[in-house]
Amino acid sequence: MSHFTKTSMQVKIINHSPYPLPQYETDGSAGMDLRANIEKPLSLGSLERTLVPTGLFIELPVGYEAQVRPRSGLSIKKGLTLVNPPGTIDSDYRGEIKVIMVNLSKETQIVEPGERIAQMVVAQYQRIEWQEAEELTGTERGTGGFGSTGR
Repeated sequence: MSHFTKTSMQVKIINHSPYPLPQYETDGSAGMDLRANIEKPLSLGSLERTLVPTGLFIELPVGYEAQVRPRSGLSIKKGLTLVNPPGTIDSDYRGEIKVIMVNLSKETQIVEPGERIAQMVVAQYQRIEWQEAEELTGTERGTGGFGSTGR
């Protein structure tokens, strides 16, 4: 029995690829897989990076972003990951979703047409306004960072 209330919103999408729309694979999935919209296999040499199109265009509501993240299976099996995870797709972007992939393995890797290359998570965010101050409220942690809580 799920402890989460299922909620959803409608988001406009244009699909110029021959592949199905991204979807949640399980009830607990936060992300949807994005597929490579390429006509022939793509060869990616060791440490080489490239921009892979998905054929997808979306219209997110204001206050939402889409985060593009690596797929763990692709990372462990082939050494393929993303250069800037999570990549952010802003609500006012109307261009094609493209994925910046990199091959971190020592061997050339092949990306197949329609292969699931990344996952996309849609998240709500809140904008802030800066309030300039002379000091910040103290905490137990204080200025400790970069592993300071690992002791």
